[in-house]
Amino acid sequence: MTVANSTRTWLGCVLPVAWAALLAGCGSTMSGHPVALSPTAVTRHVSAELPMLLPDPVQFPAPYAAVVLPPEAAAQAAGDLDGTGRGASAQPSGCVAPEQKFGPDQTAIAVGTDNDTRATMTVELTRTDEPLASLRARLTRCGSVRVSRAGAVSTVTTELDPPPPVDADDALALRRTVASEVGGARLTQSMRTLIGQVGDVRISVTYMSFAGEKPDTSALDELFTAAVRKVRTR
Repeated sequence: MTVANSTRTWLGCVLPVAWAALLAGCGSTMSGHPVALSPTAVTRHVSAELPMLLPDPVQFPAPYAAVVLPPEAAAQAAGDLDGTGRGASAQPSGCVAPEQKFGPDQTAIAVGTDNDTRATMTVELTRTDEPLASLRARLTRCGSVRVSRAGAVSTVTTELDPPPPVDADDALALRRTVASEVGGARLTQSMRTLIGQVGDVRISVTYMSFAGEKPDTSALDELFTAAVRKVRTR
C-alpha cells in the first residue's frame, strides 16, 4: 500500500479551527513523497504448491547450472542462507528466526552454481504467516549476531539495503556475511539477498560466494524478478 504524494495549497481563511491549527494558518503548503507502508499481516493464501512456483532451471542466468534440492538438502541449504540453521542458539537471544518448516509445500529451494567461481545463486520459497515487516524489524535490531551450532561459533552480520522495485506485497534487500572458524581456519561467506513476499509465499534469492569477488548483481536482479513474477501470476 502506498501513501500518495500530495502537494496542497490551502487558499482563503474559511477553515475549521482544528485544520487551521494543523496547517499552521491560511496559505500553508503541505508537501511530501510517496511512503511505502508494509503490510502488517498475511491475508492471502497462494494455492499453488511451492515446488511448482520455483523458476525452472533453464530460467537461471548463465553460467549458473541449476538443480532443485530434495527436502533434506533444502533444510541444510536454508541454514546456510541465514547463517543459523536448525538447533542454533544466538546472542542476542531474540535474534533467532522462527523455526522454519520443511516439507513439499513448506520450503522449496533451487540452486544454481557457477562451476568456475563456485559462487551460487539460490531461490528459496517458504510458506509463512509472518509478514515481511516482522523480518525487517528483526534484521534491523540484529545487525550482528553470535551464533552457536553443533559446537561451532560464527558471527553473522547483516545490513539492509534499499528494497528492490518489484511487483510484490513487500520487499527488502540485504547484505550478509557469516564469519566462522572451521578446523582452525577462518572462513567467510558473503551474500547478497533480495526478498519479496506475495501472500503467504516468501521469495528469497541469494548470491553467495566464499572468494569475496564482486557479486553478480545483474544475474541476481534478473532471477529475483523472474521468481517473483512466477509466484505473482499463479
